[in-house]
Amino acid sequence: MTATSPGHGDQANEDFVGAAGDVMVVVDGAGIRGAEALCHHGVAWYARTLGAHVIDGLRQQPRTRLRDAVAESIAAVTAAHSGTCDVADPSSPQASIAVVRRETDGADYLVLGDVYVIAEAAPPRVITDGREVAVREVATKELAHLVPGTPEHDQELRRAIDALRAARNRAGGYWIAKDDPDAACEAVVGRIDLASHGSLAVLSNGAARLVQLYGATDWQGLVEMLHALGPDGVLRRLRDAEEQITAAPDDASIAYWRASH
Repeated sequence: MTATSPGHGDQANEDFVGAAGDVMVVVDGAGIRGAEALCHHGVAWYARTLGAHVIDGLRQQPRTRLRDAVAESIAAVTAAHSGTCDVADPSSPQASIAVVRRETDGADYLVLGDVYVIAEAAPPRVITDGREVAVREVATKELAHLVPGTPEHDQELRRAIDALRAARNRAGGYWIAKDDPDAACEAVVGRIDLASHGSLAVLSNGAARLVQLYGATDWQGLVEMLHALGPDGVLRRLRDAEEQITAAPDDASIAYWRASH
């Protein structure tokens, strides 16, 4: 089962969620200000095209390593718009991506950026790539002491943005799908034993806010919600939580496989 919900009704959904056969993919596009001037296709196109290419590639060659499948897809999407768009600019379209491929007794996973794979267990196993969040926390820590809109805040914000750009797709920084296929080689990968884990879910960062940012439930509660309500129901709970605390919504997507038992 899959579900997606745009954060803003008047803007394109920059998430992609898809499933085919034994493969589930969630792509969380990074809506960076100014990207429209660099790529007329846009972030939503990038996320959608990357996710669809990964699924199609794994359907045609189901035994391909996940890192190779994502690297080939990044290369293909980059080639598709490098002739018309400034793909090398730091603000050009980019995205986090998570892939799960189920097999008889297990599942392979890949996580690149701040997206999540959740495996049912007691407690649930939560897999993510925390490097981007760690770099962002260090780069922006001084902003908490400054008043938004002041020259000091604006200067520090520009410095933080430059620091984030300098750390992107670099050793010691963080990795994300953009124009460099080699970023896929740095993805978090592993295998889940389905004999000891039940259902599997893949979440965009926006969907994970229900736990990580709003504290409306914990990971065990989220697993139980998925069992009871499915992905659509969980996303409705997410929007309800945002309304209660007047939080700015984000695009949110979930792919979910429920064990037959």
